[in-house]
Amino acid sequence: MSNPLYDTLLGPQSQSDKVFLHLPDGDTISYAGFVGRVAQFAGALRGLGVQPGDRVALQVEKCPDALALIFGCIQAGMIFLPLNTGYTPDEVVYFVENSGARLLVCDPSRADTLAAEAARFGAECETLGPKGGSMSTRADAAPTVAAVEQRTSNDLAAFLYTSGTTGRSKGAMLSQHNLLSNALTLVDLWRFTDTDVLLHALPIFHTHGLFVATNVILAAGGSMVFFPKLDDDALINWMPRATSLMGVPTFYTRLLDNPRFEGDVARSMRLFISGSAPLLAETHRQFEARTGHRILERYGMTETNMSTSNPYEGDRRAGTVGLPLPGVEAKVCDDTGTELPRGEIGTLEVRGPNVFQGYWQMPEKTAAELRADGFFITGDLAVMDTEGYVTIVGRGKDLIISGGFNIYPKEIEELLDGQPGVLESAVVGVPHPDFGETPVAVLVPLPGEVLDLEAVGAEVSARLARFKHPRHMELIDALPRNTMGKVQKAALRERFAGLFSG
Repeated sequence: MSNPLYDTLLGPQSQSDKVFLHLPDGDTISYAGFVGRVAQFAGALRGLGVQPGDRVALQVEKCPDALALIFGCIQAGMIFLPLNTGYTPDEVVYFVENSGARLLVCDPSRADTLAAEAARFGAECETLGPKGGSMSTRADAAPTVAAVEQRTSNDLAAFLYTSGTTGRSKGAMLSQHNLLSNALTLVDLWRFTDTDVLLHALPIFHTHGLFVATNVILAAGGSMVFFPKLDDDALINWMPRATSLMGVPTFYTRLLDNPRFEGDVARSMRLFISGSAPLLAETHRQFEARTGHRILERYGMTETNMSTSNPYEGDRRAGTVGLPLPGVEAKVCDDTGTELPRGEIGTLEVRGPNVFQGYWQMPEKTAAELRADGFFITGDLAVMDTEGYVTIVGRGKDLIISGGFNIYPKEIEELLDGQPGVLESAVVGVPHPDFGETPVAVLVPLPGEVLDLEAVGAEVSARLARFKHPRHMELIDALPRNTMGKVQKAALRERFAGLFSG
């Protein structure tokens, strides 16, 4: 018995002086230094009385210590919950309550707000940020060598919360095997080696930045340039010394808009990867014309990690998300789960070692979306061609993906509908040149009421993460409906399609 995730990702390099993290200020952290810091955080967690299998919720800014804390949870056998830094206190409290977290680690600026709320549900509150915090102080006092908790590949490693159509998030349970098998598959598929230097500007509370980018580099023994956030000038400055970039479509539109980004800048790069939202065919075309590189698109979800990818060698087809990964099965089905002939549109279902274990404390929801035979119903509408390439043609449940983040309209609509003077509302995603798409809200006032949209916007700002805020709100007399009374969101999307095109 061992700890497969820790042993594979950190064990081989635990004594190595090789650089793991290049920091934007010029400092570096070696593999040995990082492993030592991970051990210190494992010791700090144990010192707080957190036990193997306990949940640790983390809402912290991206920094080396935040990454070390996550891997400290892995070393100590705890289940970590990385939370979007944009979540409001109300949202964070829900995650603590739902998960039964023993510990919440937050930014020092939020401790006063969150500590008392976390305590109501039996969770302690500690702090961590780029400039330190109580967890960093505790880690400083701990030894740089610590025991590695014994875990099996079937033990849970992480909960990732994904928004639900009912407005309440679901905790996707991911095992050590889910995470490790996916990382090792991608290392091989995308040809990562210990000579790779990845430009890492993604958040680490998300599948893409944590389970894909970080785990792939660790599994390959490569290095990362660890940016706190997207800065296209910083990416360009480092690009001649790097080999690869993983990003969302916004990364590539920002680079193309930067006059400093020319073909010579990308000469040393071997691979540009995009995911988390569809990449426009025009972005593909412009990027290839500018650099000679064809962006590699892939597809994944919180519940499945990565499921498909365009090939490293071979035809990278714009508009598709490629082929099922080795060991992953994908099929397009009708509503009964019957596989459809190639070329027909239906719901994409996937099965493989990457697929999660179910939703925390939601057996009915798990049964509804994870079939007994192991196929997960993604809810995405897709078509598969005769060669096996998958194209996502739409998204079920009205999901909006803005800048790589998932937004479910129902959550916003429930908040809007509860505002004084609002009869009903509808939220749709419309095209946006920077974020891919962004939410727009239309509100119908109660008869005789005069709605104050500024007041409504202020309430949204206080209650929801910023990336969920509608970028435009408009009053209308009535929502468009069909003969069955269903709101015609397609008509609303068409009406506002050109809102941000100018």
